[in-house]
Amino acid sequence: MAKEKKLEFGLSILKNNYEKERKRYKLPTFQQLNEEFEIERVADHETDMLLRDIRKAITEKAVAFLRFLELVLNPTNAPFFMFAILKNLTAPDKKLIEGIYQKLCEFEIKAISLDMDYNEKSEAEFIKYAAKQWQSMHNEMKELGDVISKAWHASSEKKERNYFG
Repeated sequence: MAKEKKLEFGLSILKNNYEKERKRYKLPTFQQLNEEFEIERVADHETDMLLRDIRKAITEKAVAFLRFLELVLNPTNAPFFMFAILKNLTAPDKKLIEGIYQKLCEFEIKAISLDMDYNEKSEAEFIKYAAKQWQSMHNEMKELGDVISKAWHASSEKKERNYFG
């Protein structure tokens, strides 16, 4: 119970601090970033570099998607379920995946350069870029989810038809 209170307190401080930075750099709303990137995790600890921590939360989500797509594009050490999906991807599906992959690589490349030298204004610019880019990728990401799901279900159907048990 005490921990819940502490987190609420931390979250309200985070929101207040972010609001100051939002106005200063014309950033997206806290709610928008939180819905997209779960930035409320930053409330778990104190920081003097709020925008850097928010940028890292944004980058974590983009990199998680990037790593998944790397398994699709280069399945050398992929789990077995990935091979079942890969068998059922079409050329347009692969083109969609490659396009999303390229955009996510941009996220990671931009983030790497920011890790070298802290600059609050650069962090703010990245946050604006990331929010806009992520928003523009929504339809592609939804399509990706549909493609992966369709490929997985096609694989399951093939297994059922081939079963003679």
